[in-house]
Amino acid sequence: MLGFGLRRRNGREKGPLPEGTRRLGLVFRGEVQGVGFRWTSQHVAGESGCTGWVRNEDDGSVSMELQGTDDAISEFFGRFSNAYARYPIDYRIDSKVELEPVPGEVGFRVRY
Repeated sequence: MLGFGLRRRNGREKGPLPEGTRRLGLVFRGEVQGVGFRWTSQHVAGESGCTGWVRNEDDGSVSMELQGTDDAISEFFGRFSNAYARYPIDYRIDSKVELEPVPGEVGFRVRY
């Protein structure tokens, strides 16, 4: 296979986005800093097959861009909720916007 039209990143070939891929821009408020929110997001995104990033903001909120199919995004939120079931935190999604998906993105990372 010659791989024409495919992107290479970190040694992996990446083709077109799966059909139905979405990207959400999210802002979380509440108990979202100092409780492992970013690291839990990264772990759960990896398990769910989502890509994107998460970071703490100076105003105490957490921003996230989450990309995946509807099923993967739904799985992310289900697993995220389960991750805090034993140690409930009080958070809410303060804003949600649809963004243009990013082709060739690999993984989900914590930004600083």
